[in-house]
Amino acid sequence: MKLRIQGNSLRLRISRSDLTRFLETGLFEETVYFGREAGAELTYALARDNSRQAVDVESLPHRIEVTIPGEAAQNWATTDQVGISADIDLGNRGTLSVLIEKDFACLDRSVEDNADTFPNPLAAMLAK
Repeated sequence: MKLRIQGNSLRLRISRSDLTRFLETGLFEETVYFGREAGAELTYALARDNSRQAVDVESLPHRIEVTIPGEAAQNWATTDQVGISADIDLGNRGTLSVLIEKDFACLDRSVEDNADTFPNPLAAMLAK
């Protein structure tokens, strides 16, 4: 899973194997370490919650968790749907834009660089 944070936006790109694990367990998370000392890490997670009606984000010390409704997760994972997006109202802090999407193969990368990605829908058009 890839994490991109830019301004007030959060983007998660999910590989094929990550999506399979997410469907099996309802949770997928990764941790990036910034130093040797305890607390010098950030865990980012994607969770499924059947009781939720909308995408939500929870921020705890050293952890960001994006939660998506169970039905939305199932539809996204088992169809051609590219992603799930939401704008979360942060009150007087504005809006957080969230995008969770399948990680497509880059058209200008090697096969090795594109391992475990979804086929890029533009590849067929460029091959013509």
